[in-house]
Amino acid sequence: MHRRRLALICSLLIPISIFAQEKGTLKGKIIEESTKRPLSGATVSIKGRPFTCSTDTSGMFVLSSIPAGTYSLVISNIGFQEKILNDVGVVNGKTSYLEAELLQDARQLSAVSVRAFRGENNLSTPVSAYSFSREEIFKSPGAQGDIFRAIGILPGVVSSGGQYSAIAVRGQGTSDNVYMVDDIPVFQVSHLEIEGFNSGFNDPNGGRFSIFAPRVIDNATFQGGGFGAQYGRKNASYLGLGIKEGNRTNPFYSGQFDLLGFTLIYDGPSGVDRKTSVFASARYQDFRLLEKMVGLTRAGFPSYGDYMIKTSTEINAKNKLTFIAMYNPEKYTRDVDNVLDSKNLNDDNNSSFVGRSVVTKGLAGLHLRTLTGRSSYWKNILYYRFLDVNNRLGNSTPAVDTAGNIIKTGSIPYETDLRRIRNKQFETGYRSIFTTRLGRDVTATAGMDLSRVDLDYTRKLKHTDTLYTFNSNDYRPDPAAYYLVLDPVDFNASVKDHAYNASGYLDLSVTLFDRLTLNPGVRYDYTGFTKQNTVAPRLSGSIRLDEKQNINFAAGIYYQDPSYADIASQPMGHLLRNERAYQYILGYKFYFTPDLKFTAEGWYKKLDDLAVQPASGRPYLNNAGTGNAYGFDGSLIKRLSKKFHGQLSYSFMRSKRDDHDGLREYDYIFDLPHVISLLGSYEHNKKWIFSGKFRYATGRPTDTYVVHRNVFNDPGLLRSSQEIVKKNGRRLRDFISLDLRADYKFNSGRIQYTAFFDVVDVLNQFNQNSAIFQPITGRTYYLGLAIFPTFGMRLEF
Repeated sequence: MHRRRLALICSLLIPISIFAQEKGTLKGKIIEESTKRPLSGATVSIKGRPFTCSTDTSGMFVLSSIPAGTYSLVISNIGFQEKILNDVGVVNGKTSYLEAELLQDARQLSAVSVRAFRGENNLSTPVSAYSFSREEIFKSPGAQGDIFRAIGILPGVVSSGGQYSAIAVRGQGTSDNVYMVDDIPVFQVSHLEIEGFNSGFNDPNGGRFSIFAPRVIDNATFQGGGFGAQYGRKNASYLGLGIKEGNRTNPFYSGQFDLLGFTLIYDGPSGVDRKTSVFASARYQDFRLLEKMVGLTRAGFPSYGDYMIKTSTEINAKNKLTFIAMYNPEKYTRDVDNVLDSKNLNDDNNSSFVGRSVVTKGLAGLHLRTLTGRSSYWKNILYYRFLDVNNRLGNSTPAVDTAGNIIKTGSIPYETDLRRIRNKQFETGYRSIFTTRLGRDVTATAGMDLSRVDLDYTRKLKHTDTLYTFNSNDYRPDPAAYYLVLDPVDFNASVKDHAYNASGYLDLSVTLFDRLTLNPGVRYDYTGFTKQNTVAPRLSGSIRLDEKQNINFAAGIYYQDPSYADIASQPMGHLLRNERAYQYILGYKFYFTPDLKFTAEGWYKKLDDLAVQPASGRPYLNNAGTGNAYGFDGSLIKRLSKKFHGQLSYSFMRSKRDDHDGLREYDYIFDLPHVISLLGSYEHNKKWIFSGKFRYATGRPTDTYVVHRNVFNDPGLLRSSQEIVKKNGRRLRDFISLDLRADYKFNSGRIQYTAFFDVVDVLNQFNQNSAIFQPITGRTYYLGLAIFPTFGMRLEF
């Protein structure tokens, strides 16, 4: 009898235990944003589910026995803005760990009005602030997990079409933005920005893909201007990226496999020290298969890898140490077989270019955060970064018929090493930043940055070269010769040098009369390679009109260092100066509902000391350039609630430059009068998510020119040249793109699968990025991209 009862009890417990294994746990820590102190008594609950708890004295919380799935986590505490974390995953039999920061409710807006816009209502950054979560980045249609492609939807932000990921902000260039990764300054954030491809200079379009694999970035904060004094050496915008920290309780493994390659991630305890977690990722991408699918083998073959590890150690209750290391190699080759795949040199995305580019870059950094008092903390960051560019760039001269078709002969004359560029950069830096809250209404941040930069730069031209594109005012010894001759003595450079940079800054945030917040700041910089001292005062603020609306403003001076490649390529003793920008911003925000926000901002910039190239094809630069940019950005953003989220934005952007070279003022390459973006996402159920993104932009400016035929007067060497008569005097076709994405989630045991299909430009409209003159045919062809699909599977366990 007892055995029968025991058997009956066991038979009842077995399905219960199996059911229990089909559930997971959420564990985490809640801290205060302004002091980094743990928050006790904060309420943590799962939206729409009966799971809730409070944090203990160390800020910790635990939610147990949660069915596997994806949820919205609601975090609240008296005196703080309520925060909602969407797309928080729970895995069967696992304990997921997360940390979140709560912003103090500064009495400007009610917590109810701002709860869905986490990270965007810090009154010390009131202007142009937007945030992205890890899941928002991954699921952005057309972004394919790339943080920069996701940011391209924001007002005032443009990219160079689907072919490029680099961003340009409010009329400035792709190299004018501040990028910080876990408080470490980073300059090379893109792959396949081939130095020297564009007549010996960097491509203004920037790189094609970012160095951050999907789901590596845990959070991103973007400001289109008006950022504080603690960020400098670039003058357009600020993007702060936080790398995900490892799960401290259970190991998680995930992998993504698609047409381009794979990404593998480990997220869990170190296995060595119980106080240390590890987040590590490895990504490899090769474009051969995709290029064959979309018919782009003529473009050459790029490949790259991104390898990263981050460790986080809670040394004690007051000290937290993180270590991060990144290694990002890449390779691009194009040979005569790719030229033959072109078939016709006049077709878009064709070129007679051949060569090879090999680039390695990486960084390592230590970050110690110390709680120094009840309302202050101190961050100390030590970092090292490197860049090694090894490019051999050349050209081929295939025979063509009158229509531009390549005539296949026994061999095509070519040389792959006409131009050789070796650019090595090494930087060692230290940052020390102290933040304290002086009562409820005043916060102060003071800091300093020190760094040493070593340059080892060599550029060689194999022999005299002919330039077939030139400006009408370029000096030509023979005015009847409609081309330029580039001699090695005018191109070659060899520099091995080092310099020291130093910065000091102070930012304050003061709330007055419960309605006015002022954020004054000042920044000092010494730039070693320019031997220049600069002082940049800045001010931003916010005026509360009522619980749902406020007015924001900012004004300030921003300096930008010359690029290291430009510094190294100048003649001996010729120093470039830092570029300067004056910024003015006035904005308005209105919260219709807790998840629906309207923003409008007008902005103006005055630019001077811009580095410009007075003679075509030659590396010499001066700081004679001036310019201005102005515009308006408006957006209506609905954050995820119920099953929908979306965004509608419009930007009016004008950007003018004058190089003072006799060609007068012209439209800058990122002068785009009208940009419209529309993003929408629908969560059909817990398994299916559908999203789409539509973008329209006025066509980019390009040069007006005349063509000179048979410039050598030799029927055996037919070449044409392009004489620029007006810089950016016409425009490319308008940019139009519709991107679609579908995600399907399902569980199998302890493994969670996500199948996705992501298509850039489903309309298959060829979007022109730039116009390139082909001297062999005398015609212009265009670089650009049409449909670009990818699909794959992500799994987590």
